[in-house]
Amino acid sequence: MTQPQVIIITGASSGFGRATATLLASKGHTVYGLCRRPMDDNTIHYRQCDVRNRDEVRRVVDTIAEAEGRIDVLINNAGMGIGGALELATDEEIDVQMGTNFMGCVNLCQATLPHMRRARHGRIINLSSIGGVMGLPYQGFYSASKFAIEGFSEALAAEVKRFGIDVCMVEPGDFATGFTGSRRNSQATLDDPDYGPVFARTLSLIEKEENGGLKPEVLARRIVRLVECRRPSLRNVVANLEQWLSVVIKRILTGNQMVGILRDYYKC
Repeated sequence: MTQPQVIIITGASSGFGRATATLLASKGHTVYGLCRRPMDDNTIHYRQCDVRNRDEVRRVVDTIAEAEGRIDVLINNAGMGIGGALELATDEEIDVQMGTNFMGCVNLCQATLPHMRRARHGRIINLSSIGGVMGLPYQGFYSASKFAIEGFSEALAAEVKRFGIDVCMVEPGDFATGFTGSRRNSQATLDDPDYGPVFARTLSLIEKEENGGLKPEVLARRIVRLVECRRPSLRNVVANLEQWLSVVIKRILTGNQMVGILRDYYKC
């Protein structure tokens, strides 16, 4: 049986985060779930925290490390999506998208790594996306945030391996979670005569694929395996067969060919 671990997971109030935190706790791990709103659970230690607030993140992480004596695993799951044309994105939309998905990940890593380095032990699991492997039309800044996580995680894996710290990524495809309903869509894009009709059509397809996607428990089981295995792979695609194949095809085709496929698939 795997030795119980002290685990921090962000975005733990719903979706991937809640399913993963619940499964990890059921296996005897000590799980601290970070989320923006107050939560109460008998098996998960919830802490209210905005991942975009660097000082708040550091205070919460330091408090957990002091209480438990160590932090074994960090799972950066917190994320959100904004749909719309890249040209029409506002400063606020860009800041929220990149601040939550990418800088939130950076803030947690920077707060947690000193504790892991001192212990010469730890594991960091960053949630990327298939949208971090290919640029998704009308989800461009979401893709940009996930591409950033990919590059950050690859570099971090090289830097901290000698301290006994493993870094890996999970790249989910479409899943049926609350992510679809909470997506913020650009009104400027919807109102634009050039972008609006195409965006509405593309958005309808995106939502249909997400709502018909895999259950979050599928991803939770994969993350638990990454927590408990000895040597996790750097990149871990979790998706249906069609989406898994799209990642493989992306490595083979030219850039122009891939853009053509994306335009055809998303009808843009």
